[in-house]
Amino acid sequence: MGTGANHRTAAIWLWPEFAAYLGPSLHLDAHATAVNCYALGVDSPFDLFVDDRHRRVRSALIPARTAHRVIAGTGRMLFFYHFSADRPAHPDEAAVLAHLTGTPDPRSLCRLILGDHPGVPRDPRIARAVEMLTRAPEAANSAAEIAAALHLSRSYFLHLFTVHTGTSFRRYRLWARLIRAGRSLAEGHELTRAAADAGFASPSHFSDTFHALFGLTATALLTTGPRIVVPDDLADPRTGLPAISSIRPDDRESRGVGHGAGPSMTSV
Repeated sequence: MGTGANHRTAAIWLWPEFAAYLGPSLHLDAHATAVNCYALGVDSPFDLFVDDRHRRVRSALIPARTAHRVIAGTGRMLFFYHFSADRPAHPDEAAVLAHLTGTPDPRSLCRLILGDHPGVPRDPRIARAVEMLTRAPEAANSAAEIAAALHLSRSYFLHLFTVHTGTSFRRYRLWARLIRAGRSLAEGHELTRAAADAGFASPSHFSDTFHALFGLTATALLTTGPRIVVPDDLADPRTGLPAISSIRPDDRESRGVGHGAGPSMTSV
């Protein structure tokens, strides 16, 4: 079963700690992702708007919680999302583009973009908190409860979480829930069930969150007919070691889900 995407079909890859979209450009509103985003115009440059600045770029690193808007043409785009406490190194744009000329392998793509950058927070207490969030994102998992389990005050825990992940606790919890919703969709469930599985209070809460973090609604994305891919080997593709979180045993290689050289890279 192939895992690639062509000009007409989009692919979405979901790991516990990162995710990627490869496919036709999307009409995105201004948004701020919960984690870092590497954006690449696969076929041509795109316009990037951050605050009052506008740049025409081929690729960009957009830090977590940075309000921005991407306007692309009719070609393909790659969006790769991941968390990191440090500003990631710039991927080799030419190498990523070369890889995307053929059938992309999601694990190789991860290695090209992330390199040897560690995916686990350096502080073991925060690594444990991330594991708790990704293992059961549908649970209440309040900051106070996790802080208590780690024998930390709530305020110090929130400070450490941001320092070691590069994003806030609240936004990362939303990110983990959206990843869980995506996995539910890959299992063949409808959007309403996926939102409930991920712990969202209502379908409208899920829709509003998705739009705020990605610039379009989940319904709008799914109407393009993307293939949602959950790799059955959930080891970290950079190290071969098990990912931070344990994944439900019924998660497996994807099922399709159908509903209804230019300017150089820049850093935001």
